[in-house]
Amino acid sequence: MVSYKEILASNALINDSTAPRIAVFVGGTSGIGKFTIKALVATGTTVKIYLVGRKNSKERTQAFIEELHALNPKASVIWTEAEVALLADVRRVCDIIKSNESRVDLLFLTAGYAPFGTRKETAEGHEVVQALEYYSRMLFILRLLPLLGESGLARVVSVLGGGLETTWLIDLDDWDLKRPGNFKVYRARLQYLAMNTITLDKLARENPNVTFIHSWPGSVNTGNVRRGWDANSIIGGTFSRVFEFLTWLAGFSGDESGQRHLFEITSAAFGGRGVPWIGKAGITTTEQLAGGLFLVNYKCDYTLNAKVVAWLREKGQEKLWEHTQELLGPYF
Repeated sequence: MVSYKEILASNALINDSTAPRIAVFVGGTSGIGKFTIKALVATGTTVKIYLVGRKNSKERTQAFIEELHALNPKASVIWTEAEVALLADVRRVCDIIKSNESRVDLLFLTAGYAPFGTRKETAEGHEVVQALEYYSRMLFILRLLPLLGESGLARVVSVLGGGLETTWLIDLDDWDLKRPGNFKVYRARLQYLAMNTITLDKLARENPNVTFIHSWPGSVNTGNVRRGWDANSIIGGTFSRVFEFLTWLAGFSGDESGQRHLFEITSAAFGGRGVPWIGKAGITTTEQLAGGLFLVNYKCDYTLNAKVVAWLREKGQEKLWEHTQELLGPYF
């Protein structure tokens, strides 16, 4: 475990040469993304942030942007409105960024929530949470890869469940869980996080100049637990209150979560670039000297989850890649 004291000490050393200069935060209007943006801006470094969020969060986000500018006048935060569950909107946002930037140093992906209720689909026909937690994330990565490759320091962080992969209940023949009775909250969570790791592992092998991190944040009260339930669900309301109490009791505060993820995006513990790290360096699933995929847990420790990842790679990687290319193809 990397102690919180060590994390704060490392973060105190962040400067313009170790912090991302151009960052894209998808899902940064609330929760872990928002906590991490605030921690990054508070370092006082020169940073330009594209903050991607839904229309209904614009008003409260403007107040947050003003707060960030007061905290660090050298920080530029650009509000970028999008419904990222829609792949056409993801394509549009990526085109905006690509038209304005020649490089991206950080892509931080947190949009999503637990699908506790009945299956709901977007206008494009994809289950909403899967669209947020897998398809839109992969489309952001794939469309911004040319800019990430130009950075030399780029990191992609997908916050979901790195290290929790399992072979149990993963359906390699029904990626979208459309077969009758296949869509259940526990199966969807395992399926979506495994899909993240399978594809990030492939992309990391093919792009050694980019570091990929699949982060498991642990318990953080972001409010998202309330989003997945059907409206007026008594069970949902009760579960949400109990979960939020337990998180308050034993989970991380927003500030600590932000600092831990700031460590992930700036420390040389992951990828050998960034703030010097004298502790034990992380090891990638891809066993690369540069870049690679790190599975990082809430203690900022890495895990290889070697047997499971090897099984997923062998049994599902090419099948998932073909499926992903077919589905995302129209949005390139």
